[in-house]
Amino acid sequence: QVQLVESGGGLVQAGGSLNLSCAASERTFSSYSMGWFRQRPGKEREFVAAINWSGSITQYADFVKGRFTVSRDNAKKMVYLQLNGLKPEDSALYYCAALQGLRIGVRVEEYVYWGQGTQVTVSS
Repeated sequence: QVQLVESGGGLVQAGGSLNLSCAASERTFSSYSMGWFRQRPGKEREFVAAINWSGSITQYADFVKGRFTVSRDNAKKMVYLQLNGLKPEDSALYYCAALQGLRIGVRVEEYVYWGQGTQVTVSS
């Protein structure tokens, strides 16, 4: 059982930045690929970014367009999502999720463990 706790969300003006963090409880954290997803009001949860177990492979949704960066620190059992150039349409509840194994997942149903989410609100 992996417990995930996100933090770092908040209110920021358009063009601003936030750094989201996700702390994992699992001692074998390095055996998990990690993903970030978001859910906007009235919308389905959507893929944002993912990183493989070692951090050597990352993947991003098209709408990220170089604005976001995913990273991880296995020694600290942490995964991060740096958000730059934020837009009002990026406002959402951001979740981190864990997928055991070597491959990266981009679909919600591939991930077994989820955090409670951290709210990002971008004002215009």
